[in-house]
Amino acid sequence: MAKQDVLDRIHNFYEVALGYNEEEAVIEAERCLQCPNPLCVKGCPVDISIPEFIKEIKEKNFVAASQKIKEKNSLPAVCGRVCPQENQCQKFCVLGKMGDPISIGRLERFASDYERKEGVSIPEKETAPVTGKVAIIGSGPAGLTTAADLVKLGHEVVMFESLHSAGGVLMYGIPEFRLPKEIVQTEVDYIKKLGVDVKTNYTIGRIYTIDELFADGFDAVFVGSGAGLPNFMGIEGENLGGVYSANEFLIRVNLMKGYLFPEYDTPIRIGKNVAVIGGGNVAMDSARCSLRLGAEKVYIVYRRSREELPAREEEAENAEEEGIIFKLLTNPTKFIGDETGWVKGMECIKMELGEPDAS
Repeated sequence: MAKQDVLDRIHNFYEVALGYNEEEAVIEAERCLQCPNPLCVKGCPVDISIPEFIKEIKEKNFVAASQKIKEKNSLPAVCGRVCPQENQCQKFCVLGKMGDPISIGRLERFASDYERKEGVSIPEKETAPVTGKVAIIGSGPAGLTTAADLVKLGHEVVMFESLHSAGGVLMYGIPEFRLPKEIVQTEVDYIKKLGVDVKTNYTIGRIYTIDELFADGFDAVFVGSGAGLPNFMGIEGENLGGVYSANEFLIRVNLMKGYLFPEYDTPIRIGKNVAVIGGGNVAMDSARCSLRLGAEKVYIVYRRSREELPAREEEAENAEEEGIIFKLLTNPTKFIGDETGWVKGMECIKMELGEPDAS
């Protein structure tokens, strides 16, 4: 799949992966064996009819392909970009035993993007008897998916989001170059059109309590408030200036548009040398954002080896292409500050792999 040139993309926040064109999508779809017992479907958490939507792409019925996906998944443009297909549906593709599996996620993205660009209107919502009133707390992927499924079943659904934009981590936790906010907004708008009432700037627990929700006639409450507060390492120097949690850093970059200072008054001060602790997708996002914010050298500091990186392989490869330096089998023990209380260095120890454990 085509991507932005490395020398261009490290200076902007535009989406890196450009997606399939029609010809590329059809060629990839033609590789599908249309297995009578498709293992890829068993690997899909929401049980999408994968061979069926791929067949629609093969036959150039691109809108039908998108609508087939939406029978089971209300966030296809998001999932096609950020879901770990290599550990789910694609992991079980039989073609992967001898070569490359079908790029199911990229085909899902293509079909959804095609329907969005064509401006296909959402079919009129079928009138269904209202069987219950449900409150959804949080508008991240769990909340959005639950809300869509419930409203399709005929329930009255009200979603409460504490921030000013719905989307949760999809809006504030993932950078534009991996998941454009326009895409997330399109998915949120689709769920609204299904009949979900979305209320933003509404913090449950302060403005409204769960008990009050039940008292006001809600029959059930789904709490999808996200992972919550970050975990710190508990080492010396974590309180120094310039030491950020990924939560704070990515919120300021994504939701508060810190990269557009002074147009948006949320500056982010980073130095010329940045170290990101961890090896997951959040670490890759933070490192790649730092590069785009002007850092000259950015390091991923990870306590295990390349093979144990929890990040998607695609994201690790993108980071390496962009010049991110990986310091593996390395773990920080102390942050060092200058006379002003700003971080200036970090002490680390070398690690050795032990037996695999739950972490």
